[in-house]
Amino acid sequence: MKKKIMVCCGTGCTSSKSENIIKALKEEIKIRKVKDIEVSKTGCFGFCAKGPIVVIEPEETFYELVKVEDAKDIVEAVVSGNLVERLLPKEKEEFVKKWHELNFYHKQKRIALKNCGKINPENIDEYIEEKGYKALEKAVKEMSQEDVINEVLKSGLRGRGGAGFPTGKKWQFAKDSVSDIKYVVCNADEGDPGAFMDRSILEGDPHSIIEAMAIAGFAIGASEGYVYVRAEYPIAVNRLEIAIEQAKEKKVLGNNIFGTDFSFDIKIRLGAGAFVCGEETALLNSIEGKRGEPRTKPPFPAVSGLFGKPTLINNVETLANIPQIILNGGNWYSEIGTETSKGTKVFALSGNINNVGLVEVPMGTTLREIIYDVGGGIPNGKGFKACQMGGPSGGCIPAEFLDTKIDYENLNKIGAMMGSGGLIAMDDTKCMVNIAKFFLEFTVDESCGKCPPCRIGTKRMLEILTRITEGKGKEGDIELLEELAYSIKDASLCGLGQTAANPVLSTIKYFRDEYIAHIRDKKCPAGECKALASYIIDEEICKQCGICKKNCPVDAIKGEVRQGAFEIIQDKCIKCGTCVAKCPFKAISKK
Repeated sequence: MKKKIMVCCGTGCTSSKSENIIKALKEEIKIRKVKDIEVSKTGCFGFCAKGPIVVIEPEETFYELVKVEDAKDIVEAVVSGNLVERLLPKEKEEFVKKWHELNFYHKQKRIALKNCGKINPENIDEYIEEKGYKALEKAVKEMSQEDVINEVLKSGLRGRGGAGFPTGKKWQFAKDSVSDIKYVVCNADEGDPGAFMDRSILEGDPHSIIEAMAIAGFAIGASEGYVYVRAEYPIAVNRLEIAIEQAKEKKVLGNNIFGTDFSFDIKIRLGAGAFVCGEETALLNSIEGKRGEPRTKPPFPAVSGLFGKPTLINNVETLANIPQIILNGGNWYSEIGTETSKGTKVFALSGNINNVGLVEVPMGTTLREIIYDVGGGIPNGKGFKACQMGGPSGGCIPAEFLDTKIDYENLNKIGAMMGSGGLIAMDDTKCMVNIAKFFLEFTVDESCGKCPPCRIGTKRMLEILTRITEGKGKEGDIELLEELAYSIKDASLCGLGQTAANPVLSTIKYFRDEYIAHIRDKKCPAGECKALASYIIDEEICKQCGICKKNCPVDAIKGEVRQGAFEIIQDKCIKCGTCVAKCPFKAISKK
């Protein structure tokens, strides 16, 4: 039986030289003159913390942290039927052989990520072997436009880009708009810090997006589509270009698809990295060659969108679900998830978490399950403090809500939002005032400047937060932040401005004591704000060696070798942390 060595070539593993691993494997196979082993690239397996990843099919043997020099042993093991034990992951001191047996995958249900890590994204034949384009064929040959939309409505699928608007309703609005020309647009402008869901789908399964866009085009009566993707995703763009050309060659894209009178074509437009262009109307302006600024609504894009024509806009993850819904039926999809939030959700786990990576879990999975069962918990024995969900538009969820079932309504109730799916875990060393400042800095940088509430209001909020983290906060600052936040929320033109204050409001709500400590006590409880930090030498631990004094760049440490404990002169200390790093006895700590 032919063996296949699958090598992850997502962005993460590619940056760790997985392409060189492919070359080394092929060279080793050539040297051995083995003919029944194929080496193939694939998309992201999701377990990014363990990359580069190599999987042997059909056994599903999972090798982690693979290096170029491991190629010889891997090929030898495949030929002999053995295993390279040192490359197998370990859980509870036991080797795990198959990737689906890892705890990381136990609670996952892969629908949007179905083919990622399973097929070569640059080979349309492998996609077709996994029932690729069967959904499109079914739609155009066996179903009416209304039939397709009804299946999407029955599925309960909601937009995965952030707002959670029912996808079927959006499709219905676009279909009902009367026009000679209509468009389908895929929003792949993924700009949230810590988010890489859309990128991974485009890199690992680009044909699913092409197929979904064509199905959407058939459903609403459009013959042309655009994928708006940021230029910072070169691998995704390249694979998308390859996939479009292959789809045209197979005649599943272009004129008279599957011998019907339905024709559909797709073009790619590259974004220059402006976060605001993730907002659908700013995105449309950018495609048209205009400045990326939001438009006033109504009219909504489904009525007047790209070039003034009715336009359906869905993000990558939303579209990735469509082929499976059409193939298996809306009722099948609606059985997954919760009553109001159907299906699965892809999350990008990052921050202070052991299993950094991409996960897809059913809606209704608790935050605790995601952080501890899938994510493997917090590293270095630290405690879980909070997580940021929804990117700059989202909020911080404290540990008290670990057992919250993740869906749109529950997150809104606790002051957060689903967003596109970024989930940044934070341990108990993080300062929540500083976290709010970080996200607001991002928003201020990315504001398009069109409306004053966002342009000016977020700048004023950032000034206050900066003052607080520098120890210059004053009474009334918290109340002023809240007043500004609600004013910006109510008066901003687009979703970016309307949600810009969410990280600030949620941290004030759940971590108000940290704000008070910064303002009244001039202390950062987490010790993270440099201006409020103090470095202290423990007299009982200090060995009077003088290493700290020797390495201090500003001579802020006084004392003589073997003549008593050394002392840090706080007025001179620049909080660089060099003394902590250099002390071999761990006698210096940050307070």
